[in-house]
Amino acid sequence: MTVITESFPSKPDGMIPNSRFPLLVHRGAAPKGDATTIKEQFRANGWSNNWDYPGVYEYAHFHSTTHECLGCVIGWMEFNISVGEGGWTKVRIEAGDIIVMPAGVSHEMIGQSDDIHMCGGYPDGRDWDDIQEKFLSEEDYKRACKRIMMLPIPDKDPATGKAMSEWHAAPSSVDGGWNDWRHALDKRV
Repeated sequence: MTVITESFPSKPDGMIPNSRFPLLVHRGAAPKGDATTIKEQFRANGWSNNWDYPGVYEYAHFHSTTHECLGCVIGWMEFNISVGEGGWTKVRIEAGDIIVMPAGVSHEMIGQSDDIHMCGGYPDGRDWDDIQEKFLSEEDYKRACKRIMMLPIPDKDPATGKAMSEWHAAPSSVDGGWNDWRHALDKRV
């Protein structure tokens, strides 16, 4: 099976922290039609606290307590993700695709097939939170940014089982992401 990986960088945008790590879409990285096998693949690579469901939330949200992986079991889904130059990017995934979502990247389901079925997981089985930009205070935003910056890079990519080379190669919090975040925070204070 040939896996093609797409990478989407992001920067802070309003009260959405985004991440110094790129969002990854692994095309054709999982078997189609079998949620149990995909969740086993996630767990074998250290991503547990698994779920399966007909889609994901239909409102923009991000997580500050964990990164997330999403595998498309059946059908297709369109995401709006808070990456790209100056706003949101639409990404379509299909059965067999896996998304590796860094903490802080906002996402929402904006379209799907009638038979959509997704599964998810979190590195080391971390618990997730559900943050919506429109409900954040300045103090909540700062606390979310601190939690995100403290999260470790997972040992393995949930799709490939390899080290997360794209995340290890990302700018350090001093060189890239944090200076951007600090600048964004300073502008609001």
